[in-house]
Amino acid sequence: MSGPAATAPIAEAIDRIARQDGGRLLSSLVGSLRDFQLAEDSLQDALESALVHWNRNGLPASPNAWLMQVARRKAIDRLRRSANFRAKSAEIAHLIELESGSTTANETDSIADERLKLIFACCHPALDKKTCVALTLRSVCGLKTEEIANAYLDGHEAMAQRLVRARHKIAKAGIAYEVPGSEGWAARLESVLAVVYLIFNQGYSSGSGHHLRADLCEEAIRLGRLLAELRPDEPEIEGLLALMLLHHARRAARLGAAGEILTLETQDRNLWDRAEISQGLALIEQALGRGRPGAYQLQAAIIAVHAEASSFAETDWQQIAWLYAELARTADNPVYELNRIVAVSYVEGPAAALACLKPIAMALVEYQPFYAVQADLLARDGQMDQARLAYRRAIELSQSDAEKLFLSERLEALVGGTPTGPG
Repeated sequence: MSGPAATAPIAEAIDRIARQDGGRLLSSLVGSLRDFQLAEDSLQDALESALVHWNRNGLPASPNAWLMQVARRKAIDRLRRSANFRAKSAEIAHLIELESGSTTANETDSIADERLKLIFACCHPALDKKTCVALTLRSVCGLKTEEIANAYLDGHEAMAQRLVRARHKIAKAGIAYEVPGSEGWAARLESVLAVVYLIFNQGYSSGSGHHLRADLCEEAIRLGRLLAELRPDEPEIEGLLALMLLHHARRAARLGAAGEILTLETQDRNLWDRAEISQGLALIEQALGRGRPGAYQLQAAIIAVHAEASSFAETDWQQIAWLYAELARTADNPVYELNRIVAVSYVEGPAAALACLKPIAMALVEYQPFYAVQADLLARDGQMDQARLAYRRAIELSQSDAEKLFLSERLEALVGGTPTGPG
């Protein structure tokens, strides 16, 4: 394959591999190199070489194996060019052994999955929690800086600078790739769980919005299961896994034929995966039974209430409002309060809920769901002009085609005089 016409499809293939498999490739490289920055640089070198060689010769039979082989060779080249070549001679010999296939993976490691190892390494106590999560999402999971910034409600440039500073700190402090022992879990587990859940959430907000990134959702659930096997007595791991399973059980009912978002009221509950719901319900019951409720357990308990309701009308909104109030006590997170307000609207009415929005309005001034909730409450309260303004603001802030379609349809229904249903 040659010529300019081949460049675009090859570039797309490389971008797809980097996005879907980059985390696994990087994890394996860091495992053999024991140098985070060297692994990242060498993998980037290999991806750049692939663009040249694959454009000329076509895709290899095993693109991932090709990239790993070339990345290791690039690492050897970088080590040989380094100022402290003599000190790196043992590392070069180790890499050459890997190339010849004379070494095998250490099967006694406490974490068998290379990707999970790197997540723990990124979540080092020397880095603040937000930086740990952002660095892991970028380096291990292949998410774009813009996607991470959106997940944190941060500016794109601010997030880019945070990632740059994190890499510099890792290099300067000599933070090593390592698997924590039992004594190191507590310091890292909160960040690791946050990473896994953000991976899962990104599966529902990536791309055009007309389909979920199933690979991200399933990878997050796989990592959650692995964590649960490694720490079977940790209720927050069980809570997170239950939360993801209960959310994912509704995937087939979330979108309509045109890619529009379907609300809980309009979803066909016959499409919900009852096997996954049963798993999730059993897990959250087990977790709460340990008597150490945490944020993930409470969120899973909320989704469990929805899953157990035979219809939208049968939903126990009083219990959901109480659970969100408990959740709000675990962290200063205005999004929890926003969700509590939605539940309050079905218990006390939209007017009471609208009054509750005012204290959190400034904290969520750039948060699209705030305006979507506000618009729905205003419409249900008969304040149509204000509802239209709120819907327009929500559409402006939306990052998803499916969200924009959903919100536009609700705005059009208001313009046409048709009342909207619950959001």
